[in-house]
Amino acid sequence: MSFTNLYYKRTAGTNRPCFICYRPTTTVLATVNTVDFIYTCDTHLKDPGFATLSVPAAAASPAVSQEDVGKVIAEYEEKQRRKKEKEKEKEDEKKKKDEDKDKKEDKKEDTKKKDESKPTSPAPSPKPAAPAGSHEKYILHRDIFAMRLAEHRRKRQAAQAKDLAPRFPGAPSGTLQ
Repeated sequence: MSFTNLYYKRTAGTNRPCFICYRPTTTVLATVNTVDFIYTCDTHLKDPGFATLSVPAAAASPAVSQEDVGKVIAEYEEKQRRKKEKEKEKEDEKKKKDEDKDKKEDKKEDTKKKDESKPTSPAPSPKPAAPAGSHEKYILHRDIFAMRLAEHRRKRQAAQAKDLAPRFPGAPSGTLQ
């Protein structure tokens, strides 16, 4: 299985030895589907003989038209308006239930008055979505990438050989006459 030479810089939870110098590091370069990953020191990421930082092209980002922005804003405002209406309806229902309770309690107990006023907690405000953090993209040097491909090819061939081994006949065990 072949994969592209585009790796994303991520941070791992555990220390592992660097691919080059074997020092413990938590920095990982991984492909999109984590088919391949390499633990590497931050100093090696700066080395052009190991990897280079990939800069996205400015023209690659799609332009957003004013109409699209207007539609999104209108949809958001409509949702907020509906949400406020629902909250208001819930408050009205809650007040009505509280009043009914108070009336029943007043009828049952004329001597005692219980004033249970529960402060209504404000509805949690929608948290603004945090912008998705983009990981730095790196392209490995062609020799390093060739080593990674060769390693994956060796692993795949070893797995295939292990699967085929039971199908081959065994070596002869008898004596020669």
